[in-house]
Amino acid sequence: MEAGTEARRVGSVVHVRCPDRLPGDVYRQVLEQLAELSPVVQALPPTAALVELKGALRYHGVDARRLGEVLRVRTISRLGVDVRVGIGPTVTVAATASGQITGPGGVLAIDPGQVTDWLGPLPVEALHGIGPRQAQALRDYGVHCVDLLAAVPPATVQRLLGGRAGRQAADRARGIDPRPVTPRAMPASASVSCTFARHTLDGAAVRAALLDLVVTLALQLRRRGQVARGLTLTLRFAGGATWEKTRRLPEASAHDDDLRTLAYRLIDAAGLQRGRLTGITLKGEDLVAAGQVAEQISFDGAREARLVAEEVSDRIRAKFGPSAIRPATTLLRVS
Repeated sequence: MEAGTEARRVGSVVHVRCPDRLPGDVYRQVLEQLAELSPVVQALPPTAALVELKGALRYHGVDARRLGEVLRVRTISRLGVDVRVGIGPTVTVAATASGQITGPGGVLAIDPGQVTDWLGPLPVEALHGIGPRQAQALRDYGVHCVDLLAAVPPATVQRLLGGRAGRQAADRARGIDPRPVTPRAMPASASVSCTFARHTLDGAAVRAALLDLVVTLALQLRRRGQVARGLTLTLRFAGGATWEKTRRLPEASAHDDDLRTLAYRLIDAAGLQRGRLTGITLKGEDLVAAGQVAEQISFDGAREARLVAEEVSDRIRAKFGPSAIRPATTLLRVS
């Protein structure tokens, strides 16, 4: 009974912010930690997530603030990742709270009865959902903090920010946000990119860069336990032009060999000639769990040997880091 009373008092929506540039496989592991606390987890790639704790609070018998602290301890101890955890009665309040945590991690819980007083003094740009341009428009009108925004007639806010955006901003400044937490898993795609230090023609450097992206993407998929059914290659050229093409794999895969073969076919189809590249993005499309796809038996001894070597390489990378075994690449930065 006490836990239920506390749950109603503190609120049950949790917004989690991970560190910027968190690798996709680690982000997935953070989501798995969240799923251990509640079955209602909404992934917000690349580094955030929402959790609904209503049922979880009754199951665990503790309050939301305590579960937030448990989550942070788990991500630090198990993954070496510190997270910022905001807790509140609505998505807006929880997300705004996580954004107000200074430092690499922490937990900030806002009681429903504290929402108005807590939101009021914050600058308008701190309210979750208010972008830089919207904040500037409000400041130009003299609205510098959330309590002033809440005091402005909604019709005026709509004229300043536009119909839908204005209605949402006016409501959220008053603590009104009916959006539910909608269960959503990792997106059905994963991408890796590289940027060249200088404009680069098709040749050894470009092929080496593409091979590095293939290996990085394949390793990421295998760590997630996923396979791709297709690949999309995006080429960025000097001057801002782009080229993009998608092709399906003959069979869903996360093996270096299969992804490399299709990636090379894609770049060959671009017919680069004298095009000067500034960057490349390779995306695995239509991802599914590896266990959902039957792997065909192969009588190709050379391929089987490469797959065994791939498993060994994965174990080495898991022990010594992703860069322990990589194709040689130059003139690029992978992200």
